[in-house]
Amino acid sequence: MLQSDLNIILPEIVLAIYAMVALVLGVYLGKDKVAGILSWATAAVFVLLGLWISIRPTGTTAFHGMYNNDAFAQYAQVGILFSAAAVLVMGLEHMARRKVLHFEFPVLIALAVLGMLVMVSAGDLITLYMGVELQSLALYVLASIRRDFLKSTEAGLKYFVLGSLSSGMLLYGASLVYGFSGTTLFSGIIEAAGQGHAPVGLLFGIVFMIAGLAFKISAVPFHMWTPDVYEGSPTPVTAFFATAPKFAAMGLFARLLYDAFGGVVGDWQQVTAMIAFLSMVVGSVAAIGQTNIKRLMSYSSIAHMGYALMGLSAGTAFGVQSMLLYLSIYVTMNIGAFAFIMSMERDGQPVTDIRSLNVYASASPGRALALLLLLFSMAGVPPFIGFFAKIYVLRAAYEGGLVWLAIMAVLASVVGAFYYLRVVYFMYFGKSSEEPLDESKNPVLLGFLTVSAAIMLIGVVNLFGLEGVAQAAAASLVQ
Repeated sequence: MLQSDLNIILPEIVLAIYAMVALVLGVYLGKDKVAGILSWATAAVFVLLGLWISIRPTGTTAFHGMYNNDAFAQYAQVGILFSAAAVLVMGLEHMARRKVLHFEFPVLIALAVLGMLVMVSAGDLITLYMGVELQSLALYVLASIRRDFLKSTEAGLKYFVLGSLSSGMLLYGASLVYGFSGTTLFSGIIEAAGQGHAPVGLLFGIVFMIAGLAFKISAVPFHMWTPDVYEGSPTPVTAFFATAPKFAAMGLFARLLYDAFGGVVGDWQQVTAMIAFLSMVVGSVAAIGQTNIKRLMSYSSIAHMGYALMGLSAGTAFGVQSMLLYLSIYVTMNIGAFAFIMSMERDGQPVTDIRSLNVYASASPGRALALLLLLFSMAGVPPFIGFFAKIYVLRAAYEGGLVWLAIMAVLASVVGAFYYLRVVYFMYFGKSSEEPLDESKNPVLLGFLTVSAAIMLIGVVNLFGLEGVAQAAAASLVQ
């Protein structure tokens, strides 16, 4: 029995051992001198683990149901590993030139990813909390990794303080759930919750746990940390925050709600639908006045998590499928967008003001076109792939009886289109008042930008076959 359990969690064991070995090597081999090698090695490990997980059989559990190895976990884990590898490779040159490529950087990302893999496979409240905290503690340090920059230190401190509050709420909710159900296993909790409506005490536990997880995806009203952390963190770290952790937290959200409280959808649906509504509205409206592109992307992520939550709130297998597809497309768009943001420099110094993109299209028409495709897709303009991502979650909400939420999502999408199109306006029709941005010579950033932009167009053909994979993943979660 123990041998079969260990075989199921073997990818996580390999990643944990790698992270510990990398940490020891970094200390004994000259610290930052091996940071670049460790970063490339970490990215390679992520890709190999992703390929391994994608082809291994699923449908089993480990440690008496505490750990799930199903199609849903497989889909989420592969998405997390590939997006983390892409962001890690993308940010190497940016971190090295600013002398913040410490050997701890890839190690912390490896530990954070390990926590994410545990999160999306959790079948028990203890496993859930262990994964969340492993991810969170690594992310707090990553936010403040640039020790000579006040805003980075501030970002890490804010993230830590508010993250500790959310962890407390999550743990308090878990204790209430355990107290009223008598078990920490999701399979036992779903039996104790029953069908239709949960007992009042258990309902309080559900609400507290939803509040704790809403912080992890920066959903309103638990979003207040996001703009400051996105702005203060080094751009590659911000890119990481906007991709893999969002995938993991939304995966855990779905796992908890459907595996533990799948019989009382009506109780939690109202809460998640309202959080989705507030996130879409606040994220779309608050971004209008932003001129810092990293803060703009933070509010964009808040709105996008609202759309993903809308699919989750539908309470159906198709809703989970639409959420998974939305997350995959969202992560792809963000990888391309941050590849462009990392290339925004003037005289070798990073630039984040969107007004610096005035008449950028005349100096670099190819990059401007790639960013245009990405922004149009984020705004949900047809025929780009982002439009179909929103169609999926809107359809899920409509079929799930949340017509009002679908209508509000369309209105929020119209409002949100403004701040995306404003960046496009600056690039093509703005008036130049400053020196032009430097021409980026980093082929890695150009490659990720080009590929991401191409996917926005090519993906509309058949979504690269992800629709069927997401459907199977959703079916394994929603029985």
